[in-house]
Amino acid sequence: MQRRTLLKSAAAVAAIGAPSLNALAQTPVTLRFHTFMAPTSNVYVNAHKAWMSKVEKESGGKIKFEGYPAMQLGGTPAQLYDQAKDGVVDIAWTLAGNTPGRFARTEVFELPFMTYDGVGASRAAWEYLQANAQDEFKDVQPLAFHTHAAGLLHTRNRQVLSASDLRGLKVRGPTRQATKLLNAAGATAIGMPLPQIPDAMSKGVIDAAALPWEVIPSVKMHELAQFHSEFAPGKAALYNTTFVMVMNKARYASLPSDLKKVIDNNSGIETSAWFGKVQQDQDPITRKIVIDRGNKVHVFGEAETQEFIQLTGNIASEWVQDMNRRGHDGEKLLASAKALIAKHKPKAA
Repeated sequence: MQRRTLLKSAAAVAAIGAPSLNALAQTPVTLRFHTFMAPTSNVYVNAHKAWMSKVEKESGGKIKFEGYPAMQLGGTPAQLYDQAKDGVVDIAWTLAGNTPGRFARTEVFELPFMTYDGVGASRAAWEYLQANAQDEFKDVQPLAFHTHAAGLLHTRNRQVLSASDLRGLKVRGPTRQATKLLNAAGATAIGMPLPQIPDAMSKGVIDAAALPWEVIPSVKMHELAQFHSEFAPGKAALYNTTFVMVMNKARYASLPSDLKKVIDNNSGIETSAWFGKVQQDQDPITRKIVIDRGNKVHVFGEAETQEFIQLTGNIASEWVQDMNRRGHDGEKLLASAKALIAKHKPKAA
């Protein structure tokens, strides 16, 4: 009788516990997304938040995101990649160039006059990295590699009409290769993460910054700079930047297969191209804001463009030599990147 009572009690406990276990199984997976971009920036609002919403919807609510812009979880932009690698956060979006030289093979997209746009260059970046640099990201689950559109120059008190006008100016550069090209063109380059620009510009630590149009409002460059100098549409960009969105490898591996599929469906070449497009599409909008404000925009002519190309011409060969010293075939890597950029180059360019 006592044994039968114990069995009945155990069954009752199991029956009571079953809904709790079932409810536990339905608990959404919460992923923490961390970036240095401002919460009101174009990238965070129209790319990061939109991407998170899309993943949540396609997962049927089984994935939920906590978004943390502006380094709200602590650390510096240079630490974002390792935060994802080490599991401090689940997903991070950052510049590969925030840690100079660490992702050396990806720097090929940051060389002077390599890329033409944000969409095609982003497709090329994803294909290039899959073919040539997967091991640089072996400690994480890569979700996207992309670029912005053309990078240009924004100056506080002096219009840059040619490379010679950069002499004596302290100019912020976003990456190792960008600072090299700025120095080669005659400026005094200062490497600096994006969030530091407003303070540095307002205090005179820098006189100018190299940035794409789309990010200007988020760092108030349209208020801090009076002059802007760009290269003609269809021409190769002065520089570009490689962005990476990566996920903690163990966190990705822990997901059930259906949720992995959702993440996979929102990763890769088309997701990379979409990120590039979000940034590129904002360029003309920001450019109009700048002009409507009364700021001056100069478009370099052919002679000025060729001057910049000539002054920065050795940087690609220096990168090739650096790759060779690291045990890679630098010429082959450069040729691969150029071929992929040409493959995905916009028809109008």
